[in-house]
Amino acid sequence: MDARRYVPRTDLLLADPRLAEAERRLGRALVKAAVARAQQRARDGQIAPEEVADAAMADLPARAAGLTPVINATGVLVHTNLGRAPLSAAAVDALAAAAGNCDVEFDLAAGVRARRGAGALDALARAVPAAGAVGVVNNNAAALVLAATALTSPGADEIVISRGELIEIGDRFRLPDLLVSTGARLREVGTTNRTTLADYAGATGARTAFILKVHPSNFRVEGFTAAAAVPELAGLGPPVVFDIGSGLLAPHPLLPGEPDAATALRDGAALVTASGDKLLGGPQAGLLFGRADLVPRLTRHPLARALRVDKLTLAALEATLTGPVPPVAAALAADPASVLTRAERVAVRLTSAGIDARVATAKAAVGGGGAPGVELDSAAISLPESLAVPLRRGDPAVVGRLEGGRLLLDLRSVPPEDDTALADAVLSRGLP
Repeated sequence: MDARRYVPRTDLLLADPRLAEAERRLGRALVKAAVARAQQRARDGQIAPEEVADAAMADLPARAAGLTPVINATGVLVHTNLGRAPLSAAAVDALAAAAGNCDVEFDLAAGVRARRGAGALDALARAVPAAGAVGVVNNNAAALVLAATALTSPGADEIVISRGELIEIGDRFRLPDLLVSTGARLREVGTTNRTTLADYAGATGARTAFILKVHPSNFRVEGFTAAAAVPELAGLGPPVVFDIGSGLLAPHPLLPGEPDAATALRDGAALVTASGDKLLGGPQAGLLFGRADLVPRLTRHPLARALRVDKLTLAALEATLTGPVPPVAAALAADPASVLTRAERVAVRLTSAGIDARVATAKAAVGGGGAPGVELDSAAISLPESLAVPLRRGDPAVVGRLEGGRLLLDLRSVPPEDDTALADAVLSRGLP
């Protein structure tokens, strides 16, 4: 008798209690696909017919979405390729609460429609009291597009900007292309390394919609340089829009060269734009801070509807602002001595299990376009380079960096509560 005739039918397999539960968790399509693959393996003689259900269970993905959780041990606190800022536990809880129906645009007490995302906007206003008004769009590039669209007009369509600030913001998206796509005209002034107040003054006039100042991202210009500060630019007349990029809301002692929203507004900026998922440590969002007469021109513009954030972003943003210190801020403020102690503790556990693990001093970075060139003292677990691929392929995946023929797992970018999971991952993939 052909053994293939004994391969269980699909309906019988889907009735298996384990697969039925998986269907409730993952959906029918994913479970049915795993069943079909297991059935084919049985028909090919790779497994016995009675092993099909077990094989299907083993082949199921951990979750319905394809994204894999990652322990960021690169030493880059805000790693764009790994999703930038990890959310705080409070923000994760807020996401879960907002995932179903919620009062995102409804007054439960009065039973009427209310201001959308009032909690998040109020929290943002409290975080930067110098702002006369605030707003949120889906990312910082969107904030700049909205500003270029809403603040220009046929008679005043020029944006004055330094040639040294015509930056590429990543993945080949270039700021000048982004701004010109709105129909605005760029009035470029100065040079790559030197732009003075006189350069700006000579370019402003009746057609100037605003002066745009952009904080350099991912690079520094050193040597024979000159740049005009916000207080100087604010005295020229046209509104000054300052893209600070990193999302720092107030000065930080470790980042004296990084602009922040509160200082920029006090210095005379009419509008400040920033990212929510960098140094703020929240979800992807474009943050708007500015004059009470200016921000509403953006938030009430028709384009604002296309750039609107959803309830999940609003929930996570509010919790980031009102809740405990988010992981990025905690990592930035971490005591290097405590990071070294953690590394020593993890290394002892790994070496006692027979793994070639050593403690190494390291230098971490802010990342995400924030504080380029700033190095943060850190400590790492040094492992054989051969572990890099197995660790990346796990669940959770562990991503470090390769230096000198070794794999370094930098703990400055790893929350302390993940040390055990990190060690478990190395033990599960590093032992023979």
